[in-house]
Amino acid sequence: MSGESETPAREEATERPQNLAYEQARLAYTIIQALLEHTRVTQDLVALMAQALGEETQEALVNTPHWAAYMDSRRTLERAREDVEKFAEVWTRLAEELEPPAEG
Repeated sequence: MSGESETPAREEATERPQNLAYEQARLAYTIIQALLEHTRVTQDLVALMAQALGEETQEALVNTPHWAAYMDSRRTLERAREDVEKFAEVWTRLAEELEPPAEG
C-alpha cells in the first residue's frame, strides 16, 4: 500500500524539474524577445536621428568611437539573432514535449 501512495509524489517530483526548466526557458525567451524588440526600435530611432542631421554633423558622428561601438554592437546582435531563433525552436519543442496538444 505504501508503494501506491509514493507514486503520485514521485511523479510530481519528476514533473517539477521539467516544469521548472520549461518556465525558465519561457522566461528567458520572453526577456530575449523584449530586448531584441527594444534594440530594433532603438536602431530605427538612431537611423531617423541620423537622417535629421546635416551631412557634416553626420560625418563627424560616424567617425567617433561611440559610433564604432554602436556598429560593433549592432553586428553582434545580428549574429545573436540566429542563436535566439535556435533557442526559440528548442523552446517550442520543449513546450510540445511537456504540454502535448489537448485532445478535442
